[in-house]
Amino acid sequence: MTRAVPNGGVSFWYAQLGKPDYRPGLPGDTAVDVAIVGAGYTGLWTAYYLKKAQPDLRIVVLEKEFAGFGASGRNGGWLTANLAGSASRYAASHGRAATLALQRAMMATVDEVIEVAAAEGIDADIHKGGNLEIARSPAQLGRLRDEYEQLRHWGYQDTDVSILDGAELAGRIRVQGAVGGIYSQHCARLQPAKLVRGLARVVEGLGVRLYERTEVLDIESRRVRTNRGTVTADVVLRCLEGFTAGLAGERRSWLPMNSSMIVTEQLPDYFWAEVGWREAETLGDMAHAYMYAQRTADGRIALGGRGVPYRFASRTDHSGATQIRTVAALSELLRQLFPAAVGASVAHAWCGVLGVPRDWCSTVRFDRPSGLGTAGGYVGHGVATTNLAGRTLRDLVLRRDSELTRLPWVGRRVRRWEPEPLRFLGVRSLYALYRFADRQEYRGRPTTSPIARIADRVAGRY
Repeated sequence: MTRAVPNGGVSFWYAQLGKPDYRPGLPGDTAVDVAIVGAGYTGLWTAYYLKKAQPDLRIVVLEKEFAGFGASGRNGGWLTANLAGSASRYAASHGRAATLALQRAMMATVDEVIEVAAAEGIDADIHKGGNLEIARSPAQLGRLRDEYEQLRHWGYQDTDVSILDGAELAGRIRVQGAVGGIYSQHCARLQPAKLVRGLARVVEGLGVRLYERTEVLDIESRRVRTNRGTVTADVVLRCLEGFTAGLAGERRSWLPMNSSMIVTEQLPDYFWAEVGWREAETLGDMAHAYMYAQRTADGRIALGGRGVPYRFASRTDHSGATQIRTVAALSELLRQLFPAAVGASVAHAWCGVLGVPRDWCSTVRFDRPSGLGTAGGYVGHGVATTNLAGRTLRDLVLRRDSELTRLPWVGRRVRRWEPEPLRFLGVRSLYALYRFADRQEYRGRPTTSPIARIADRVAGRY
């Protein structure tokens, strides 16, 4: 497998489409009803649903780069109903019924995105083939069975999810060393940049003003100060996800976690005949340092993992480039999973940043007196969760008492991340421990490594 080609500062998804031309920046001081900071999925979905609900609203979306520059145009393309957070944590604060309502809302959100994309003429290579989570060791198989029981406990029915033995899994996809899997129908593969680019086009068509190359310097109640002027608004919504740490005072709010991806060249028919993967399910595993993958619409494998998970002082990388050693590690993992891909070259490599709250649970908040709101902390499950967040922000802003505004992630607040250098040392150490635990388990440890359990407690994931 050859070294990855330079990425030119964008993901493969944008390289496939061509890097977009920039829209004009904010022309100067302006006054509107709603100012949205960030033109990713959260900001654009919020603008879409607000404008649909109340067409006379004056809405601007402010973006430092171009729409979809961040995680919305760099992610793995999983439109999944997986909760962006821990069901047990949501239940501890709001009860089982509210948590089940959140899970049902996430299931419905997968279909909502598909239906809106179809209705608005957004071709994003969406294919609802479901999701496969696989186990490649006895310890992973134990966690997989636990995961299946948890899904059933939190609302998945027989028609939603099934557990697969090795032979049943091989009937769907042949992964080297796989001994079992879970199949869920509530997931679709998509091309994320096509979705965000199409959504930006639709939002502009509704009359929302989208200003790019406009850097937000400061957010206050009813005021956004940028490098091109000041926007005053009754409502100001911060929708920056992993880039939230770039704002003054927000460095410890959501940790910007880095994730890296590679994509292969187009693979020949004989590869797919050997591997299967006919339904183009999204693919993940039960490793502690887990991977995620999809079969693209044009016959490639896009595969991601953590790489270098965090940069000191919550800095974020704007170039989109990932490290050569990360590319090598992901390439080796690809060969392990699919030996038939041993001769395939890597066509592109890139990285992106996602937002992680201290308790790993996403949130939507809106404070009526100040007019300030936010949504994010999707811990890698943002493609669908952003849509639900956008509809929830709509209802909060428009003073609607709805099922969405009563979901357990609304108004959620958690403690901040530790100061540096504890944050840097902690996150780097955690992922070193996770990788060590994975090596133990692949070498034959039959149950989950105690090192991984300690790392989970320290991380605050469960």
